[in-house]
Amino acid sequence: MSLSGSLVEWARAVLNHPELGVVGAWPRAAALLGRQALEEGIDDFWRRNLPTMKSASRTTQLACLDQYLGDFDLVSGVRVAWAALSRACHHHAYELSPTAPELDHWLATVESLVERLDRSQTA
Repeated sequence: MSLSGSLVEWARAVLNHPELGVVGAWPRAAALLGRQALEEGIDDFWRRNLPTMKSASRTTQLACLDQYLGDFDLVSGVRVAWAALSRACHHHAYELSPTAPELDHWLATVESLVERLDRSQTA
């Protein structure tokens, strides 16, 4: 299993078991792990396929990902998930933390991407 796959598993564990010591902080912890999984998967993909993409911004990397994967729906969902997870990682006194269903949806998108990128590595 890839590092990004392991990070998604940890994010799911935090999401499904908030009583494990991150009471109150579990939504942000799950969001941070989910975003890290997404970014690690994308970084690994670009390292293998187009190393010069490393110097591009994350937004540019996400914009170009569709051309390599050929799956607009997946990449579109990944862009939304990345933005939402990034926003959820930062604490703002005037915002509520993301809910478990929101996190579950974003993590499912990250899982789909990680599985797709892992398959492209073996293909």
